[in-house]
Amino acid sequence: MTPTQPPGAHLPDHPDFLWRNPEPKRSYDVVIVGGGGHGLATAHYLARNHGITNVAVLERGWLAGGNMARNTTLIRSNYLWDESAAIYEHALKLWEGLEDDLGYPILFSQRGVLNLAHTEQDVRDSVRRVEANKLNGIDAEWLSPDEVAKVCPIVNVSGDIRYPVLGATYQPRAGIAKHDYVAWGFARRADEAGIDLIQDCEVTGFTVDGDRVTGVRTSRGDIACGTVALCAAGHTSVLLDELGVRAPLQSHPLQALVSELLEPVHPTIVMSNAVHVYVSQAHKGELVMGAGVDSYNGYGQRGAFHIIERQMAAAVELFPVFARAHLLRSWAGIVDVTPDASPIIGRTPYDNVYLNCGWGTGGFKATPGLGWCLADTIANGEPHPYVAPFGLDRFVTGALVDEHGAAAVAH
Repeated sequence: MTPTQPPGAHLPDHPDFLWRNPEPKRSYDVVIVGGGGHGLATAHYLARNHGITNVAVLERGWLAGGNMARNTTLIRSNYLWDESAAIYEHALKLWEGLEDDLGYPILFSQRGVLNLAHTEQDVRDSVRRVEANKLNGIDAEWLSPDEVAKVCPIVNVSGDIRYPVLGATYQPRAGIAKHDYVAWGFARRADEAGIDLIQDCEVTGFTVDGDRVTGVRTSRGDIACGTVALCAAGHTSVLLDELGVRAPLQSHPLQALVSELLEPVHPTIVMSNAVHVYVSQAHKGELVMGAGVDSYNGYGQRGAFHIIERQMAAAVELFPVFARAHLLRSWAGIVDVTPDASPIIGRTPYDNVYLNCGWGTGGFKATPGLGWCLADTIANGEPHPYVAPFGLDRFVTGALVDEHGAAAVAH
C-alpha cells in the first residue's frame, strides 16, 4: 500500500501520512461511489454512529478533488422551507462541533451571512424567509441598509447605484471553513476506522441481479457489494444511465474566483441574487467570489468568460473598494440541479442502491448533516427523517421543496 500525503498530515504507522491508499478488496458491505465531502462524511458516520466499517469509498480521481475542492466554502442554514431548514440546521450544528469530532482543524469561522434585497419583492421574500427561519429556531434577522453598513462597512448602501440595497437578511451563525481540511479530517477518521479510501478507481458499470445491484465494475476490477451509495455530484446522471434509472438532473459548470492576498477588509459573507455575486474573504486574505451557473449543460470544469465579467461588474458595484484588486485565479465545478433546487436523497428502484445528488450550490454546507443522515438511512434501511422529504418519488407525487429563492443563486 502506498500512503497518501496531504500537507501536515500523519498516521501512527506512517508518521508523514494521513491515510492509507489500499488496493480494493473483492467485496464490501457498503460501497460509496464518490470520494468528495459527502462520500467521506457518509463513511465516517457509518463507522462512528453505526459501527459499519467494511466500507469502500471509490474515487475516480483523488479524494475531494471534485466539487469539494471547487466551491466557495459558505455554510448557512437560513433556507425557507421546513424540510430544507431541518437538514441544513442539523448540518450547521454538526459544523459547530466538527473540529472536536474529527480531531482535526477545519478553520470554521462563524462570521455571519448577509443576503441582500434590492427590490420591493426581494424585501417581501426576505422578510418572509426571516420569519420562517425564526419559526424553525434558526437565528435570522432583517436589517435596514444602515444596519447592513454596520455589519459590513464596505458594502455600497447609497441610493444611486443600479440596484440599491434596501436591506438584508442576516444569519450570525453562518460562516466558512477550509474545504480541504474538512475533507482530510473526514478521510483521516474513516481510515482510522478501517474504511478503505480507494483513489484512481473509476466506476464503469454495475452487475445487477433482479432488483439488486450485486457489484460495481471499476477501472481496478470488479467489487462485490451489499449496498451502494451514489455520491458523485455532477456525474450522478452518468452512473444512473448505467443502471437504467432516469432522474430529473441537469449538470452545469459553476464558476468561482479569488483575488490576490489582501489585508482583512471583508468581515462577513455577502450574497446578492439580483446582481449575482457572493463574496467572502478567506483566512489567508483572498476575496472569494462566486456567481450563477453557466446556462448550458456540461461536465467541463471551466465556464464562459461573460459570467466572470458580469460577476466582477456586480462585485465592484456593491464593493467599490474592490475596484483595484487583482484577480488571482478562477475555476469551475460541476453542479447537479433539480427542478425544485433541492437535493435527491434516498432509495432508487434498486433495493440496495441509495442516491444522493442534486444539491446544486448547497452541497458543501450540508456535508456533515448529509453524511450523518445518509449513513443512518443506509444502516437502518429507512430514510432518516431529515432526508425523507427529498426522495426521488416527489417528482411523481408533486410534493416538491422549491428552494429557488433561498438558494441565493438563481439556477
